[in-house]
Amino acid sequence: MKLGILFSGQGAQKAGMGSDLYDALPAYRETVDQASSILGYDLQSVANDETKISQTAYAQPAILTMSNAIINALGDALPTPTAGIGLSLGEYSALSASGALSFEQAVAIIKDRGSYMQAVGDANPGKMVAVMGTNQQLVEEVLADLQAQGKQVYPANYNTFAQLVIGGIAEDVDVAVAALTEAGIQRIVELPVSGAFHTPLLKDAALQLTTRLSNETFNEMSYPVYSNTTGDLFMTDTLFDTLTKQIIAPTYFAQAMQKMLDAGVDTFLEVGPSDTLIKFAKKIAPKDVKRYAITDLDSFNAVRELLLSERKEA
Repeated sequence: MKLGILFSGQGAQKAGMGSDLYDALPAYRETVDQASSILGYDLQSVANDETKISQTAYAQPAILTMSNAIINALGDALPTPTAGIGLSLGEYSALSASGALSFEQAVAIIKDRGSYMQAVGDANPGKMVAVMGTNQQLVEEVLADLQAQGKQVYPANYNTFAQLVIGGIAEDVDVAVAALTEAGIQRIVELPVSGAFHTPLLKDAALQLTTRLSNETFNEMSYPVYSNTTGDLFMTDTLFDTLTKQIIAPTYFAQAMQKMLDAGVDTFLEVGPSDTLIKFAKKIAPKDVKRYAITDLDSFNAVRELLLSERKEA
């Protein structure tokens, strides 16, 4: 088994996430309690609160903690991954799990990152829509024409080779939707977010994060982690530059996942509140690549049993 670990991104959160894992697994509970002491509030209570968990400032630490807590709870059942990747926020989860950041360090950074993005998103509300279709060059060309007219709307997330999320000022995104529909795009879905993440509208948050990360120390990774920002592997000596660009740069998740496949990954496992990235993998990876997700206690037990059986056979 050549395992690729996928770490859920923002938007995966939901009320009650991880509650059954917290109640049943001591290692999971210990990780969440550790995060609570760093954050200064009861994280599992926040994760159970439908109003709070929908907010960026709370959702980001909750998702990062859940992903790392699942990894910790798997313990020796988890083989050393061939590679890891996270979607946006999930990159911090991946970097923590691989050792580039300590867990305490990652939680403290994400507490601040989430607050920066929440504040900037509230002050500069934006809109994001997912554009479905394989002709992503057409989408880029339409947006480039609109930008030339002064519109603030941008490519934001290359989630799969047939799903490109765009974002910007709400009224400019509406203009883009009309232009894309006229150009022949048949399916566009509005996303439930408050800010235009991974666009220049978040520049103030990026500046705050640059200052916040300036004194952080990064470690070597125990296994490779791919970056959405570059589409290539994270490198320790350029980690600062990549993470400070991440908030305002498009994510190239599909391209990075393809490189994981090219590196021989034959099994994907998503850890976090949802199986969104596994669904992306279904669109990107060949059918013979195995796909699993741990989102609750039942799926945890099933995947752990599978990993243990794989290890015995090996």
